[in-house]
Amino acid sequence: MADDNTQREYDGVLVNIVEYVYHFTPKSDKAWRKAKIALLDSIACAFESLQNEEARSLIGPYFPSKDKSTGARLPGTDLAMDPMKVAFDFGSLIRFLDHNDAMGGMEWGHPSDNIGAILPIADWLDQVAEAAGKPRFKMETVLEALIKAYEVQGCLQQLNAFNKVGIDHTILVRIASTAVVSWLLGNSEAQALSALSHAWMDGGPLRTFRQSPNTGPRKGWAAGDACMRAVQLCMIAGRGQPGAPTALSAPRWGFYDSIYKGSELLLKAAYGTFVVEHVFFKCFPVEGHAASGAEAALVLSKKLRQLQTDPLSDIEQVKVRTQQAAMTIINKQGPLHNAADRDHCMQYIIAVILAKGEMIEVGDYQDSSVWAQDPRVESLRARIEMVEEPQFTQDYHAPTKRSVSTALTAVLKEGQNIEEVLVEYPMGHPFRKDTADAVKEKYAKLVTSCLGAGDKANKVNSLADVDLQTLREMEVSKFVDLLTLEKPLNGHLAAEDVGA
Repeated sequence: MADDNTQREYDGVLVNIVEYVYHFTPKSDKAWRKAKIALLDSIACAFESLQNEEARSLIGPYFPSKDKSTGARLPGTDLAMDPMKVAFDFGSLIRFLDHNDAMGGMEWGHPSDNIGAILPIADWLDQVAEAAGKPRFKMETVLEALIKAYEVQGCLQQLNAFNKVGIDHTILVRIASTAVVSWLLGNSEAQALSALSHAWMDGGPLRTFRQSPNTGPRKGWAAGDACMRAVQLCMIAGRGQPGAPTALSAPRWGFYDSIYKGSELLLKAAYGTFVVEHVFFKCFPVEGHAASGAEAALVLSKKLRQLQTDPLSDIEQVKVRTQQAAMTIINKQGPLHNAADRDHCMQYIIAVILAKGEMIEVGDYQDSSVWAQDPRVESLRARIEMVEEPQFTQDYHAPTKRSVSTALTAVLKEGQNIEEVLVEYPMGHPFRKDTADAVKEKYAKLVTSCLGAGDKANKVNSLADVDLQTLREMEVSKFVDLLTLEKPLNGHLAAEDVGA
């Protein structure tokens, strides 16, 4: 496909994405069902983050106004703002506590990050359409955009390791959100190509904020940043800004030569609905590759207690066999400086679960947590040894296996070995039949935790019971109406004060 201004052909990667987003119609019933689950899960994660002071400090207008009558709405709040800022806020809330869905491959990422851009833009467009007396935007369009964003990001993750060149996976949130937001806005295909080329020309955020020694809160708002930038690029392109047809392939200055070490992106034969059908839902707040280790640690803790041992004092060593991805992302030694550091440390997660005898919770990562301050937990963490099990890595990448295996065993100080606990498919894995029910339970728990018992919580929770066809036909602004508040929650700043 040629650029209107230069008549040069766009890089095939960009053309394939645009043709898919603009011309593919999802027909898989499974994909539509999973899209609903994914939407509910992301909303639940956003409501959970609203209870976190650090996450709340990010949201709201930079230049406050008492006028709340226009703009996109931010679920879980009374805020209505510029859609770009809502994309940042909602994307950040979905992602902040590392509880949203995940997809593995050569790269690791979270396709639900894109919902941060999709829902606010659709809400704004539906309000504009209503005011103009034009056809309304339905939730079917939101779910279709979700399916397509998942597919673009997830397929690029499968065969391409941006982490190997030091680039964070949120580059793919910017790419996928740019493609689907262009489609939502009604931009032409040429304008979508322009926007996508600019998204690639942005390069990529350095992964350093996700890795020791610089792990910090930015890993919680990096996806929101990508959502906001995607919206901006789509608006710029929609106003006629020309693109760069060879943003990827241009010699020396293109993405391939300047950032990707001279390699080219590897692609699947065709985009479809694979990713949304195979996404992994986190049913407890741990980095995705730690889910199996967390479940194994819970089983191991019960075994230790049956033997009447104290995990903090009686364990000589915990041996962990896991996949290569976990070794890269969450294998940490040395000091942990903040909550973001702890929730990306497999050893800390295991140590806390063994110490408390229960699944780890969001609060257990905070500086104020009794576990974060307990030197015995740090001592146990130092006695946890992680190694890669090549078979686990192979099974992780195998299309028919797709396991996320971790195995734990403990050696007690008196020399006794505790039988190894192996978990291949943790709760939330797409191969588990109980995943949908688990996500629904998570949704109800997190919404109620945020809103408390009452009419509003009941209305938000009722969305989980709306049948798929009814949801598809619902107008977007009516859906968002159910998620927004008339006044701030206790402990939340008022709309006119946020950002002041």
